[in-house]
Amino acid sequence: MQVRLTSNGKEIERLLKKRGKALSKSVRRALSRTALAGIQIIEERTAKGKSYKGGSFKPYSKVPDGGYFAWRKEQGLTTKPNLSVSGNMLSSLTSSVDNRAATIFFSRATEAEKAAKNNATRPFFGFSDLEEKALGKVFFRTLK
Repeated sequence: MQVRLTSNGKEIERLLKKRGKALSKSVRRALSRTALAGIQIIEERTAKGKSYKGGSFKPYSKVPDGGYFAWRKEQGLTTKPNLSVSGNMLSSLTSSVDNRAATIFFSRATEAEKAAKNNATRPFFGFSDLEEKALGKVFFRTLK
């Protein structure tokens, strides 16, 4: 499970030929900072119980004989979905960068599996149009 942040490859290649390695380093740095900002967006939005598609996460089901909702309440955890029990899943978010793109992914397979299951019910792993614009601003601000 991963999210890929890309730049306009043709434009970047044209600039790279013109400006060489200095620009290549700048693009990599800008992509890296953009990916870190993306991770921060996902973590902060998820902690608030919000989906990247808009709105709040689907609530936990309340089953008569207990269930997950009752267990969370019993443990003193919030009963509002925020996809965090131990914090392991979101803390395993990381990124990698090459000259064209940054990729945000989960560094541990067990956490990636959890994320995929959670994302099916409560979409959190992605960006809204507004968030993509904000990430674009981070990229270009860093590039300048």
